[in-house]
Amino acid sequence: MKIILTILILIGLGAGAWLFLGQTDEAMPVPEERETPIESTAAGNVERIEEEAVPETEVEVVEQYKNETIIGQSVEGRDIVAYHYGNGDEDILFVAGMHGGYAWNTVLMAYQLMNYLEGGPDTIPANTRVTVIPVLNPDGLYKVIGKEGRFSATDVTMTLAETIPGRFNANNVDLNRNFDCEWQQNAVWQDNAVSGGSSVFSEPESVALRDYVLGNPPEAAVFWYSAVGGVFSSNCRTGVLNETRTLTNLYADASGYPAYEEFDFYEITGDAVNWLAKLGIPAISVLQSNHDDVEWQKNKKGIEALLNHLAQDA
Repeated sequence: MKIILTILILIGLGAGAWLFLGQTDEAMPVPEERETPIESTAAGNVERIEEEAVPETEVEVVEQYKNETIIGQSVEGRDIVAYHYGNGDEDILFVAGMHGGYAWNTVLMAYQLMNYLEGGPDTIPANTRVTVIPVLNPDGLYKVIGKEGRFSATDVTMTLAETIPGRFNANNVDLNRNFDCEWQQNAVWQDNAVSGGSSVFSEPESVALRDYVLGNPPEAAVFWYSAVGGVFSSNCRTGVLNETRTLTNLYADASGYPAYEEFDFYEITGDAVNWLAKLGIPAISVLQSNHDDVEWQKNKKGIEALLNHLAQDA
């Protein structure tokens, strides 16, 4: 009897458990299937946040914002590069390093501008574009720096007198005497006789700039040189353009440099900025105060004044 009773009790308990479990399964809701699985790890959560924070269109804008063009090569085969920032129609051109290693601080000025512009699209008005040619005379720069690519002031170990050969290109031509405005083969720099080239635009560096400008005429242009300390209007014996005079005064007022109607300290022939004036393109020369300092803060104010002016005119 005890055996039979034990069996009956076990059977009863099993049935009760079965009924309890069956009711529990029906009472618990089945979780809905998610279209996107929830990430359970911290790393997974970070990945999802980053994906949401950086839309594809933002990446595309950054890629379109900056690009570069090789506009030519120097006598010794070094690339001359133009860097473009922004997508606007109003293009302003900045050129440095015309006199290579003799005016190496103008190249550092251009690098400073490029660093500033690479801060993002908000650094320039939406309807403008900035083009920077940091080194028009790379062979002359190499004579002094002795290295390719970007450099710093600490890389310059020569005295000013020792940098003079770096003013000229590898053909010993002063590039700023090789453009089509009152060009002369036998030119001068201060009290020194210099070569203006065998003919106008005889040098590959000046040809590179000529072809770029003719193919992509800018709304305005700024050239950096050393070293007087001032802003000079361009003029190829036809009078200063009204817009050129405006740009000269804007840059001078903002930067603190004095403004000059023209460069008349000594005779200049074949000048690049004056050639732009001959084409009807407003252009100014900004001469640093010396051959050692970049004077970025002064020039930054001048640059911003020009950018804002062009944006208002667009």
